[in-house]
Amino acid sequence: MSVTPVAPVRRVRHQAREAAAVMAFSAATSIGLAVALLLLTSLGR
Repeated sequence: MSVTPVAPVRRVRHQAREAAAVMAFSAATSIGLAVALLLLTSLGR
C-alpha cells in the first residue's frame, strides 16, 4: 500500500492573517507613494 502525503488543511485564521498582511502592505505602499509624490510636487514649486 502506498501512502500519499496529504497537504495540511489551511485554517481560515491563517488565510485571514495573510489577507490582513497583504492589505497592510498595500496600504503602506500606497501611503508611501502618495507622500513621495506630495514631496516631489511641493519641492518642484
